[in-house]
Amino acid sequence: MKFFKIILFLLLLLLLPKTISAQSGGIITGRVIDAVTREPLIGANVIIPGTGIGAATGENGFYKISNLRADSYQLKASSIGYTSVIKTDIIVTNSRPAEIDFELNEAVIKFQGVTVSSDYFTQNPLEVNSVRNFSYEEIRRTPGGFEDVVRALSVLPGVAQADAGRNDLIVRGGAPSENLYLVDGIPVPNINHFGTQGATGGPLSFINLDFVKGTSFSTGGFPVLYGDKISSVLSINLRDGRKDKLGGKATISASQFGLDLEGPVSQNSSFIFSARRSYLDFIFKAAGFGFVPEYYDLLSKYDLKISNNNSLSILFIGAFDRVKFFNNSADQRYDNSRILGSNQNQYVAGISYRSLFKDGFLNLTLSRNFTDYNSVQKDSMLNPLFTNISNEAENSLRADLTYKLSPASEINTGSEIKFIQFGADILSPEFVTTFGDTLSRTSLNETKNYIKLAAYLNYNILIFERLNANFGVRLDYFSPLKHNLYLSPRFSASYMFDELTNINFSTGIYYQSPSYIWLAEKGNSKSLKDIKAAQYVLGFDRKLREDLQLKLEGFIKKYSDYPASLERPYLVLVNTGAGFAGADDNFASFGLETLISAGWGTARGVELSLQKKMSDIPLYGIVSLTYSKSDYISLDGIERTGSYDQPWIFNIAGGYKFNEKWEASFKFRYSTGKTYTPFNTEGTQSVANYNSARLNSNNSLDIRVDKRWYLDQWTLITYIDVQNIYNHQNETNVRWDPRTQSPKVNKSIGILPSIGISAEF
Repeated sequence: MKFFKIILFLLLLLLLPKTISAQSGGIITGRVIDAVTREPLIGANVIIPGTGIGAATGENGFYKISNLRADSYQLKASSIGYTSVIKTDIIVTNSRPAEIDFELNEAVIKFQGVTVSSDYFTQNPLEVNSVRNFSYEEIRRTPGGFEDVVRALSVLPGVAQADAGRNDLIVRGGAPSENLYLVDGIPVPNINHFGTQGATGGPLSFINLDFVKGTSFSTGGFPVLYGDKISSVLSINLRDGRKDKLGGKATISASQFGLDLEGPVSQNSSFIFSARRSYLDFIFKAAGFGFVPEYYDLLSKYDLKISNNNSLSILFIGAFDRVKFFNNSADQRYDNSRILGSNQNQYVAGISYRSLFKDGFLNLTLSRNFTDYNSVQKDSMLNPLFTNISNEAENSLRADLTYKLSPASEINTGSEIKFIQFGADILSPEFVTTFGDTLSRTSLNETKNYIKLAAYLNYNILIFERLNANFGVRLDYFSPLKHNLYLSPRFSASYMFDELTNINFSTGIYYQSPSYIWLAEKGNSKSLKDIKAAQYVLGFDRKLREDLQLKLEGFIKKYSDYPASLERPYLVLVNTGAGFAGADDNFASFGLETLISAGWGTARGVELSLQKKMSDIPLYGIVSLTYSKSDYISLDGIERTGSYDQPWIFNIAGGYKFNEKWEASFKFRYSTGKTYTPFNTEGTQSVANYNSARLNSNNSLDIRVDKRWYLDQWTLITYIDVQNIYNHQNETNVRWDPRTQSPKVNKSIGILPSIGISAEF
């Protein structure tokens, strides 16, 4: 009841008369640089299209546009000899300057009949296929997204969701363990609270969106610059702190509240800082749940400009997760027996140094990732079924060099060394799975040290003024394996038919080392190999108008050497990793059994999408349709449908900006139901029926309304977000209920209204 009173209060707030007028004191500032060499472009023009308002860049490529009315703007950057770029969804307020940086590519295409115009859809020459870029504002306003970096990706073609309540990315039929996360270029094993060990999912990201400048998400065919993952790369770039004065933001949203601070430290340095806490524990307690999750996270960054050509950045992100159980009644103890509770401490820390030189730049990064897991599951009598106290630490030193050989060619090269420490104290009594397999007792206490090495070289060239090509090779080494050295050749090309149309192709070999938990002491763990995936992606894109793009892509991924269970010859670990693991999935995702690199399979599909960017027409959106299939073979030699196979996925999301204060958006999602193994009458499952049944199709509609108030020195931002507005409860999985002696279909929460209030100063 209190929750709905809050919603009613916010509705009244949204409908208040427009007594606050937008002030004219907003600022847009930033830099314009060469996309390859990172050198500043002096004399570049930055204008607001359709107006005479703009500025030229001065020393070090900086520009500043002042005295703007609080509103949403487009911005166009152009420079002689470079392709122009248009950025949209630039929110100008009176509370802080909008900092917008541009990276321009040289316009080397000069043949007759082709005009290189300004572009809403910029393309990285190194990534010709399967890449989407999102700005901060595009992520923030996504309905049903909780202002979460990962959830905004669910509308993209080729991306499936294992569960509406989680961030497990299922990309083109792959497993949730196959995704690479980069934060300011630093690899982070998992960016989610309550993350699944050995995979990359969780219920909610711990990256504070307020400090995200933009993201780039590749769903396949990525170049040799990225390794040790075989499905996708999500690169998150954080912005610098404001340089004019101290400011911040206080927020209360659907699941958390927090405080941001940012500002200058000196003339050449700035900082950002945030601290957030969930209030799910208050909600769960009030609702009478038998368990309570709570989390905290911190983010801090310091940026120092040492000189015109040298800069330093220091980053720290920490996440602290706890699950509390209340076992006061038999019902609570029974319900809690189905939950694998995990207390986790996680942090990433890094120092990055960048040096510019003529026609190129060098990045040096020293970083540390650490995750401490403390997981336990007990039966209804509070006897332990499984305990896992383990930690994973990665200490990394990385160097990346980019050098422009000519206006039409460049090389990228780099290397990395990782020192890894894995410790595990695991106790699991003998366990009989629902398939009748007996997993022997596990009692493990060990600490292992590993080394990973990597090196890459990529050559990019424009051929015959229409064909852009990449030739790359990558070398990876992982010390604990007998087969520990892997060579990955990759190639991509993009052919430009005209100024509107491209056809793109990419192919290559991709390797991913086994998760550390899969290497826990077993007699044959050293015989495991890196997972191998051969990828082929063919794409076509055409601009129907400057702000509207059509894309069509087909893909094939051929897997081999995937870890498969010797005790469970039907199980290949590509079918694990989503959810919170535990007894309900027969502890399959941990891989605490004899594993052999003998699983293989194929994922293939076709994706169609149409995307409209915000422009002079204040309508934006994306429509995507995916058809795909994924099948895998384990040790018994039988081809079975993958656990995350969802043949049809249809998404449509978009919105309309009425004026500088009001905006409405929506997201509709439809997907074929996931596969599952049906239960027999006595609660067992048959291997013959493995993944032979399918849940009903999923569909939902999310609606969101935003309103802003612009005051003299601060801005109030409010929204109402209603998920699953027509209350369709999507099926998530099937469990056996011992009390009723029947299978139970678990469903997601129905209609879920939420609110958000932010005060930016």
